[in-house]
Amino acid sequence: MTDVARLAGVSHQTVSRVLNGHPNVREQTRLRVRAAIAELGYRPNGAARALVTGRSQVIGVVAQNTTLYGPASLLAALEQTAAAEGFAVSVGSVRDLDHRSISAAVERHLAHRVAGIVVIAPVESAGEALERLPKDVPLVTVDGDPHRPVPLVTVDQVAGARAVTQHLLDAGHRTVWHVSGPSDWFDSAGRIEGWREALLAAGVVPPPLMHGDWSAASGYRCGQMLARMPEVTAIFTANDHLALGVLRALHEFGRKVPAEISIVGFDDVPEAAYFIPPLTTVRPDFDAVARASLQMLLTQIVSGNGGGALRQTIAPTLVARDSVAPPRG
Repeated sequence: MTDVARLAGVSHQTVSRVLNGHPNVREQTRLRVRAAIAELGYRPNGAARALVTGRSQVIGVVAQNTTLYGPASLLAALEQTAAAEGFAVSVGSVRDLDHRSISAAVERHLAHRVAGIVVIAPVESAGEALERLPKDVPLVTVDGDPHRPVPLVTVDQVAGARAVTQHLLDAGHRTVWHVSGPSDWFDSAGRIEGWREALLAAGVVPPPLMHGDWSAASGYRCGQMLARMPEVTAIFTANDHLALGVLRALHEFGRKVPAEISIVGFDDVPEAAYFIPPLTTVRPDFDAVARASLQMLLTQIVSGNGGGALRQTIAPTLVARDSVAPPRG
C-alpha cells in the first residue's frame, strides 16, 4: 500500500479510503490511485488485515457434501451474494451434519478468523451442535430447526406445500397423495405439514403417507404402488426427482399423466420444464434466502451482537405447467 501511495502521490490513508470505497475522495484522486494499483499489480493482503482487525473478509459456510439440488443451489447463491458484498466464501464440507462434524468445521473456520459463519443445517442432527457454538460468533443457519434459539433464514416449506396441494384440489381432485422426503429433514416435515393443512382445511382426511428419500429411485418404488391404486388421481411429491421416478412408474403401468393422474413436485429443478409432461412444481427463491442470510450475518458482524432468535421466512412460488388436469368423470 505504501508503494501505491508513493506512485500515486497520495497518503497511505488515501489509498486505504479508495480501497474501502470511502465517499470522501475526489474522483481524480481515486482514478490516480486505481491506476497505480493496476500498474503495480497490488492486491490487499487479507491475512494482514485479519491480524489487524481481528476478522477477515471471508464468510465461513458449513454444508453437507451433497449434490442434492436445494443445498447445492443455496451454496452457489451464498457464494455469489457474498462476492457482491466484498466477501469471499470458505466452504467446510462435512459428510454428516452431526455435532462432531459441525463443531470441527466451525473450529477450522474460526482458526482462519472468518468474519462470520453460515450453516446449512436441514436435518435434526445439526441442532444440538448449533446450540453449543460460541455465543460471540456471528452465525446464521439456513433451513435449520425453527424451534431452536439460533438465527434462521428458511424457505416457507409449509406455504409451498399448501399451495401445490390446493392447486390439485382446485383442479377437482377429491384428495392428494403425498410422497415425502426423509423423515429427519426439516424441509420434508414442512412439506408434509403444508400438505396436511390444505387437505384438512378442505375437509379431506389425508391418505396414508408414502415415504421417500429425495431420489428418483425411491419415487419410482412409491410410484409402482400408487400406479396400482385406481383411486389415486393426484400426487404431490416432496421434490422434483421423486416426481421423475413416479412419472416413470406411472408410464410403465400405462397410467397417463395428466389424463388419469395429476402430479406436482417441489424445487423447480432446471429439468422440470422438460419432463413429459412439463412438471408443475414449487420454486424456492434461493437468491432471496442467500441475501437475507448474508444481511442477517453482516448485521451481527457490524454490531458485534449475536443474532438471538431472529427468523426470516422466504415465500416460494407455484409454477403451473402441464402435469395437472381435472380428474376423469
